[in-house]
Amino acid sequence: MDRLLIETKFEANSDGEIEAIAWSFATPDRVGDVITKGAFASASFPIPLLFGHDPNDPVGVWSAGEEREDGLHLKGRLLVEDVHRAREVRALVRAGAVRGVSIGFRTKSASKRKGGGRTITDLELMECSLVTFPCHPGAQVASAKSAVRALQLATALHRAAAQLTRTE
Repeated sequence: MDRLLIETKFEANSDGEIEAIAWSFATPDRVGDVITKGAFASASFPIPLLFGHDPNDPVGVWSAGEEREDGLHLKGRLLVEDVHRAREVRALVRAGAVRGVSIGFRTKSASKRKGGGRTITDLELMECSLVTFPCHPGAQVASAKSAVRALQLATALHRAAAQLTRTE
């Protein structure tokens, strides 16, 4: 029986560039908090890029942030040339083991929401971490040179290869 093998490779940017959606405005997080557009207006960059909110585990820096209609978008860089742990974290992101993003902030202005949680209208952004399970389901790595899309492409190609093998 002939077999069709399709191999895919994905290479994240060697200098560790990374992009993320740190908060989606449309939906509350798992504890019911909603952050409104404009709440991040006073954020100043750069801010630390931590792993798992551990202040003793900085792995990079978020150099820029922008509020868009759908949420807070960040751009940064894992310090892969200088920090061994950053290389490990990049490998986890590339593999799809770490896809989440979580913000660390101090609330300046908020009101209670019916049904639980808060509506936060002003905050001080302290850090943003790469995490395995983010509190906000929409907070995720958008690109480590498209790690998540590469994983989806590889899955689709393997399914196509399996279909071709079955039809022969």
